[in-house]
Amino acid sequence: MRKKKKKKKKKKEKKNWRGQQNRAGGEGGVAMRRSAYELKAHGLHTKSLSFYSNLIDHCLSLKSSDFSKFIHAHLIKVGFNRHTFLGNRCIDMYSKVGTLSDALQAFDDIANKNIISWNICLRVLVKSCNLEGARNMFDKMPERDVVSWNSLISGYASNGYFDNALELFKGMQNDGMRPNEFTFSILVSYVTSAYRGKQIHGIMIRSGVNLSNVVGNSLIDMYGTLGVVDYAFGVFLTMEEVDVITWNSLISGCYKSGHGEFALKHFCLMVSVGYAPDEFTISTVITVCNTLRDLEKGKQIFAFCIKVGFLSNSIVSSAAIDLFSKCNRLEDSIQLFEEINLWDSVVCNSMISSYARHGGFGEDALRFFVLTLRDSLRPTEFTISSVLSSASSLLPAEQGSQLHSLVVKLGMESDAVVASSLVEMYAKFGLIDTSMKIFAQINLKDLITWNTIILGLAQNGREAETLELFKALLKRGPPPDRITLTGVLLACNYGGLVDEGLRVFSSMEKAYGVIPRDEHYLCIVDMMSRAGKLKEAMDIIGTMPHQPSSLIWESILRGCGADGDFKLTERVAEWLIEYDPQSSLPYLVLARSYEMRGRWESMVRVKNAMKESNVKKMIGCCLIGIRNHVFVFKENHILHYEDKNIYLILRLLNCEMGIEGSVHDQYENFKNGPKRAFREDISQTDGIFLVVHRAALIRSSNSEARIWPEFGEEEEEKKKEEEEKKEKKNWTGGGHQNRRWRRRQG
Repeated sequence: MRKKKKKKKKKKEKKNWRGQQNRAGGEGGVAMRRSAYELKAHGLHTKSLSFYSNLIDHCLSLKSSDFSKFIHAHLIKVGFNRHTFLGNRCIDMYSKVGTLSDALQAFDDIANKNIISWNICLRVLVKSCNLEGARNMFDKMPERDVVSWNSLISGYASNGYFDNALELFKGMQNDGMRPNEFTFSILVSYVTSAYRGKQIHGIMIRSGVNLSNVVGNSLIDMYGTLGVVDYAFGVFLTMEEVDVITWNSLISGCYKSGHGEFALKHFCLMVSVGYAPDEFTISTVITVCNTLRDLEKGKQIFAFCIKVGFLSNSIVSSAAIDLFSKCNRLEDSIQLFEEINLWDSVVCNSMISSYARHGGFGEDALRFFVLTLRDSLRPTEFTISSVLSSASSLLPAEQGSQLHSLVVKLGMESDAVVASSLVEMYAKFGLIDTSMKIFAQINLKDLITWNTIILGLAQNGREAETLELFKALLKRGPPPDRITLTGVLLACNYGGLVDEGLRVFSSMEKAYGVIPRDEHYLCIVDMMSRAGKLKEAMDIIGTMPHQPSSLIWESILRGCGADGDFKLTERVAEWLIEYDPQSSLPYLVLARSYEMRGRWESMVRVKNAMKESNVKKMIGCCLIGIRNHVFVFKENHILHYEDKNIYLILRLLNCEMGIEGSVHDQYENFKNGPKRAFREDISQTDGIFLVVHRAALIRSSNSEARIWPEFGEEEEEKKKEEEEKKEKKNWTGGGHQNRRWRRRQG
């Protein structure tokens, strides 16, 4: 009879369980049904604590939020939600796969809360960055242990409130709670000044904390990050036992504090005393070689990677790709990428950055980026920044806007690096108002962001706004650096603000602590030359603490040509030929000066000297983007696409800009020979970028004009289709034979 009753009871339980699960549809119900059957097969009763505890473990392994809610619902149904152990487990489950409100609900359901309940809920609030709620809960706790204090200290420190974390740490000591090793590890991980770091180190010594591997490694890393490498060595020498992580912390600390050679020496010492480096060690050492641009030592480390089999690690491989790329060995980066046979986000991001870093391979970077998106590889913020930099010089503005949309979709618009790249991209497109809008939306503006918008405004002819923004930076932003002042001097140069430029230049070192460098002298000398003050420009060159660069002499040479000072032109041209023999400018200016004065023999002599020196004239070009195509117009091009319409539009533009009063004097000869003027002057389109899509915007330094005609639409569509078919059929990665890419493209 008893056996029959047991069988009936089991059948009834099974029937009830199936009914519950049939009513519970969706992913959570199916997962719970499978898990329950598996657990029952192992002899666990459906009403036991172990049964639901194992279900929670299974939910955490699946990372299913639906499953977590089904488990919680069943706990409520059977009344186990009020049980302390299962309630704590439920809070912990929601902290990993649920929401804050669900976790707080589970906490409120517990009848008898213990210290673990309070600590888990406190950790959930800290994890969700609800520091105010965490502090309120901390104050309400009936009792606190070291875990409670550590949780709140970690929350303040990780969210940038380090002073609050230190105050809490003092309160912890005043309350009689002894800090443990984890407490000190939290503090030294987030300290921002060497003074505070030394204070914490002193408290550790007074407290008698043993400098074990965890605390000692954290101290070494802290001192290395703060640039106090001698204290890092002091900690290293006082540690009784060291391991690979300790050596990694020391090597990384030397690198972070700017002692790259020292880091390499200690890597060699680490190997010599018998410690086996791991992947982190190797990636750090390769990065050191990368920073030092030491290709020979980098090759030795690379050979070691091959020997021990570290190239299968994506972090090591990406570091090696960056090394070859930054040492101007892009072909080696490509070969390494093809041979390692790794297609993950870390390695692909390194390849995209490598292509973008080399000016002539921006198109390859964009193609590679598209391939990674097709393979659902998530780009990093640094990758997006590299792609945006390439797009600004290759793509039409509307495709740049598509990249902007992708940034928003990925949720990266708040990142300072990505936002600065967007500001730079739109500034290069000539859409400086869009750059200003993005800049205004950035909450935390660092100096890179300020520098980007200042340079963008200066290059787009917004001199007054550049100076206003510079004043705003001085009031509420970080201190300016050499790049900031370069942008300000550039604006003064383009706007002809001689007095303001001289005032900023003369006060650089005293007011801002920036020693004038070559780029600052170039801006101020060019400004004086444009203003016709060649004598003052030469005086400034005479005060330079180092030899002037060829760009400075070229600026003087242009000023001589405009001023008509023939003796100075000859003298500067001779200096420039001696200083930079491959520059074509001094030969051309000198030949032109001789031609204007009828000295034909001297002109021929200069041209022959130019041929004998194998100096080639730099060919200028401009870019026009029409839908998905970018057309290149080079100087002395005889045939162009839609040649007749192009010169017709050029005539209209010349007239319109003439009315605006912003046409350069060189275009006065346009009426007599429009094609000749266009071919000769197109090389002087520095700072001009043309983007055409139905309406084309042509930007000069002083004006903007729009072209409304559409030309060659049918031929354009046919050409576009043919090129797309050709690209799909034979895509070779921009001239590099890469079979793996072609398979993926197919």
